[in-house]
Amino acid sequence: MASSALPPLLPKVDAILVLDGDGNRLAGKYYGDFMKTPSPAAASADGADAAADNAATAQSVEQLRNSFERQLQSKIGGITAKRDAAEVVTVLGKTAVFCGGSPAGHGGGGDVRVVHVGPAGESELVLAHLVEGMYEALSHLMGGSTDRAMVLDNLELVFLLIDEHCDGGIILETDGQKLAGSVLLRDEREPTMGHGMEGQGGGMPGHAPPMQSSGGMGGLGMGMGGGDMTIGQALMQARNQIMANLNQT
Repeated sequence: MASSALPPLLPKVDAILVLDGDGNRLAGKYYGDFMKTPSPAAASADGADAAADNAATAQSVEQLRNSFERQLQSKIGGITAKRDAAEVVTVLGKTAVFCGGSPAGHGGGGDVRVVHVGPAGESELVLAHLVEGMYEALSHLMGGSTDRAMVLDNLELVFLLIDEHCDGGIILETDGQKLAGSVLLRDEREPTMGHGMEGQGGGMPGHAPPMQSSGGMGGLGMGMGGGDMTIGQALMQARNQIMANLNQT
């Protein structure tokens, strides 16, 4: 399912999800009206308090999304998709394309899956191109490791990546190297952002991005070695290198 050339027309996507091996959403966003309509059972009776109605609606929307993700996991659980060969499944009439994952038996501690959900009839090759680019960027940002613990330790970078990749369902960039560089530059400009716990998708509550996991950033191709360098140190070195290159141009 690899794609070698940039598609001439980039589509809208309905959702971007980062799931662990058990199908739990670590990060993600839903766009447009997809999974925003609450079930009829969650609707409040006439004359009910507005605050209670809003709370019931928010809860029902989250339940709707969790149900979709469980059905998605039932299709992709145990399947490993290479970073340059995305796999395709259909869930509730939607086309879901994903990269990553671990074989059956690894549970939630293995590699995460990056999933792009598009409307029925959307080109599988185009969606594969999109998800492969984001997965490549995620791998670069995580120092070559895409396991659950690494992603949870760096959730801020993951949400920045989603925002650099897609805005309101419109794809902005697909090249993995460019995406990773844009995330590092944006992280430099916005060092105290509280990304991802609000809005359209959210991740697992209670996980701050301490940036303390080990691992080099050699995937960025900037001459950095792994060794004992922490993610924070590698990010700083990467930023300095990027800024030096910009100053030379």
